Amino acid sequence: MASESMASAPLTLPVLPLDDEVVLPGMVVPLDLSDTDVRAAVEAAQAAVRPGEGKPRVLLVPRVDGTYAATGVLGTVEQVGRLSDGDPGALVRGRGRVRIGAGTTGPGAALWVEGTAVEETLPDPLPGSVTELVKEYKALATTWLKKRGAWQVVDRVQQIDGVGALADNSGYSPFLTVAQRIELLETADPVARLRLATAQLREHLAEQDVAETIAKDVQEGVDKQQREFLLRRQLEAVRKELRDLNGEAEGDESDDYRARVEAADLPGKVRDAALKEVEKLERSSDQSPEGSWIRTWLDTILELPWNERTEDRYDIRGARAVLDAEHAGLDDVKERITEYLAVRKRRADRGLGVVGGRRGGAVLALVGPPGVGKTSLGESVAHAMGREFVRVALGGVRDEAEIRGHRRTYVGALPGRIVRAIKEAGSMNPVVLLDEIDKVGSDFRGDPAAALLEVLDPAQNHTFRDHYLEVELDLSDVVFLATANVLESIPEALLDRMELVRLDGYTEDEKVVIARDHLLPRQLERAGLEPGEVVLEEASLRKLAGEYTREAGVRTLERAISRLLRKVAAQHELGDRALPFTVRPEDLRELIGRPHHVPESAQDPAERRTAVPGVATGLAVTGAGGDVLFVEASLADPETGAAGLTLTGQLGDVMKESARIALSFLRSHGAELELPVTGLKDRGVHIHFPAGAVPKDGPSAGITMTTALASLLSGRLVRTDVAMTGEVSLTGRVLPIGGVKQKLLAAHRAGITTVVIPKRNEADLDDVPAEILEKLEVHPVTDVRQVLEIALAPAEVPVGVAA
Repeated sequence: MASESMASAPLTLPVLPLDDEVVLPGMVVPLDLSDTDVRAAVEAAQAAVRPGEGKPRVLLVPRVDGTYAATGVLGTVEQVGRLSDGDPGALVRGRGRVRIGAGTTGPGAALWVEGTAVEETLPDPLPGSVTELVKEYKALATTWLKKRGAWQVVDRVQQIDGVGALADNSGYSPFLTVAQRIELLETADPVARLRLATAQLREHLAEQDVAETIAKDVQEGVDKQQREFLLRRQLEAVRKELRDLNGEAEGDESDDYRARVEAADLPGKVRDAALKEVEKLERSSDQSPEGSWIRTWLDTILELPWNERTEDRYDIRGARAVLDAEHAGLDDVKERITEYLAVRKRRADRGLGVVGGRRGGAVLALVGPPGVGKTSLGESVAHAMGREFVRVALGGVRDEAEIRGHRRTYVGALPGRIVRAIKEAGSMNPVVLLDEIDKVGSDFRGDPAAALLEVLDPAQNHTFRDHYLEVELDLSDVVFLATANVLESIPEALLDRMELVRLDGYTEDEKVVIARDHLLPRQLERAGLEPGEVVLEEASLRKLAGEYTREAGVRTLERAISRLLRKVAAQHELGDRALPFTVRPEDLRELIGRPHHVPESAQDPAERRTAVPGVATGLAVTGAGGDVLFVEASLADPETGAAGLTLTGQLGDVMKESARIALSFLRSHGAELELPVTGLKDRGVHIHFPAGAVPKDGPSAGITMTTALASLLSGRLVRTDVAMTGEVSLTGRVLPIGGVKQKLLAAHRAGITTVVIPKRNEADLDDVPAEILEKLEVHPVTDVRQVLEIALAPAEVPVGVAA
């Protein structure tokens, strides 16, 4: 039920203006009479009252920026006297609301107005909603008063029963603004006024809770900083006492860094950058995390060998002797290192050590199958040149920051692997081996191979910038050796910056020399045997290299020697073998089992793969070096098999196209070659490459597939001792291919004695060792007809019968 209000008789009262202040009914306030308007109103009220009529009455009206409110408060002057500060004052009590009307005249200098008193009425009994509102206001007021410690006021608030009086009591609240007080004054309805006062008090308490929470958090932070400051001061005092006890000199950390930077032999720009960081360290506080970043960066800068260089060993013959002693074969690499040293010696003799800020470094890429000594060759190069050696493993690296370093803003930032390699070497001109550069990957963190472009570019790497250092680092005097197994995996832009040196594998004679001079002594030591206790004859080593292993390198050969020596050592400890012991070829089967790679030429003729028509021997290059590849062809029965060409063995698109070209050539030139190709239309042709789990691709098996199909159609066997490689064209031309040296080495390892290669690859025979060429009969050819004449054995049955 809504409350009601009604107006009474008009009142004529002097106006007492209140600047930026509001008095509500029920409030008792002291007023300063030194204000002209206030004194005039009080004096006019005193002059207007007659004896026996009671106390003087004034109209208290808020005045904001010279504008009077529409509603005022009837006030009685309770007392006139002196305030606490000695100034004249009056004590005024608010009685009730008055709605202000027109101005009028009256005694004194005050402004007189006519007004109407506003009387408030409420239903009896009060509705439940109003009762709940009263309880809520009293609870909120009690909470606020208790927070301020005003316990004596709590009882007074609880004793107020009137709804309007309770709402007007909020006029004492110091947190209310003038606008909020005027809004309370002009709200005539008591229930609405109490609801407004409750909302204002609730909002203030919420703001106060937030402020208290913030103040509590700030105070806790301040207390923590104060505790930390106190503990650090105590720690400094303890350290000072320890220094005094041990007789150490006292010095600030930043001063120590400044002294270290000034004493270090740093390049000019690096020194300036380091001094700037020292200044930042001096300005930063001990609690700042930036201080630890700067100290780590300065430590890295000071640990780098900016002006440290080792003297190159210019004994060219001595360097070549070191390379020959530590590695057999690999003449290409040895010649390149010898050339590098010779040119560098001549430049040094003529005073051309530095030209345009660049020195004479080198970037070589050693590409070859596993086990040929690429990694160990890097250490031998450093030994021959008298330089420090550092190996950087790049296999599996996928983050660009591994090469260029992290930005210093990251937590746990580090310089890249190149900078760490220079720091580890302790000189600016080491031999850095970038191992397995073809195994570098890329993902969302960047492409490390792209970051290597600047490192391996002789025209740029004298100003290399690491993201962590952010200063120029001269890499132009570093000899970079990159190793890889597969050339195709290296990005073309990166390969263009390196000088390519191929390591195509060892001959059997070279393997025997390596096993005798390097592998056997090392494995004897690891097996705990003296050099004379176990002796391997050269024939035994040759059989191990030829029949127990088939590889381009010597890694498997070393494992076979290790297994052999372990077996002998174990037999000796068991009392079954007396030492010294000489291992002969016939002892190998008893010690380490049967041979795993018997050449085709050594097998029974009936068991050879080429013992039936339609099988030819080809040569291929894999990631492990050269290898022998067999091609099988068959014809389906016209009644059961579908016509067409079937290819199996995980073949790539290029190899599939070569098979179609070979079949097309035979179909179009069958009569010329005296082959019964008329029935090929109705019969299916199937070509298979064994080792079906290994993917194969490339054009070099073209003449091998042509020979296998010709053998199948003619019934003539392919010679067991013949292997071939070359691309075939539709006209029967034999086109050049790659990897001739690796393929001839593989043919020699497999016991092949005759090899057919394209005529245009004849110049590549210069790279093949002379001892291999002496044991192989190499036929450079230009046409498939020449291949068939060499590879096919004489016909044992008529052609028609074979078909």
